[in-house]
Amino acid sequence: MTNTASHQQLFLVTGGTGKTGSRVAALLEAAGHPVRLGSRTAPIPFDWTDRETWGPALAGVDSIYLSYQPDLAVPGAPDVIRAFTAAARAAGVRSVVLVSGRGEPEARECELIVEDSGLAWTVVRCSFFAENFSEGAFLGDVLAGAVALPNGDVPEPFAHADDIAEVAVAALTDPRHAGQIYEISGARALTFAEAVGEIATATGREIAFIPISRPDFVAALTEYQLPTDMISLLDYLFGTILDGRNSATADGVQRALGRAPRDFSEYAKEVAATGVWTPQA
Repeated sequence: MTNTASHQQLFLVTGGTGKTGSRVAALLEAAGHPVRLGSRTAPIPFDWTDRETWGPALAGVDSIYLSYQPDLAVPGAPDVIRAFTAAARAAGVRSVVLVSGRGEPEARECELIVEDSGLAWTVVRCSFFAENFSEGAFLGDVLAGAVALPNGDVPEPFAHADDIAEVAVAALTDPRHAGQIYEISGARALTFAEAVGEIATATGREIAFIPISRPDFVAALTEYQLPTDMISLLDYLFGTILDGRNSATADGVQRALGRAPRDFSEYAKEVAATGVWTPQA
């Protein structure tokens, strides 16, 4: 693919303001590619729950970064993915990169729909995001100095959103990645308690890890007024997926990019340096 052809491609980045979508969009734009953000606040609005927005968002698009919100594991996701990929193909889209979750049977169902869509496809299948501690549901707990979660002793090789984005952009811009499933993890597995310990070390703060039951976890999320769908998703992940099935590290970053994935300690140091984990007086 020539540079001229690459610069003529239009990329739709769904979830364009999210953890991975914002990074994918930034990398594509930095490389000179035209990007259309798929979000409700974009100039051409895109909303998963309003199919009337899909056509305008897909018009003229060559390739899609498909990040379904809130998660491929939620009820109804396969029907939405089936309808969306059909609409994409009808609109002339040629390829799609799907971000998916490791160990989620429901996500695998969605992957198979994408693989059978008639579009060129790549699947980026991810471990639990490290950024949930800095850009997601657990940031408030880190700032408060106590992170209370179930399954604190289950190892998880937390994936770095920058790694996910770089793999996705490689797949979006290079057809050699078509037909590949890249499983993305961090360099090593550590428990949630160990992850919190590394954040404490990086920040120089006392941050406790408190093991709690699933009902208490749900009650705490409800008290924090998280959206109901996010509460259900986190309860599902901790009650089902975060049971050790994904504890082994994966080789997707090495296969796609030819380098090792980022380590959690690197993530913790980077975020600590930004001040995100520093409580405001």
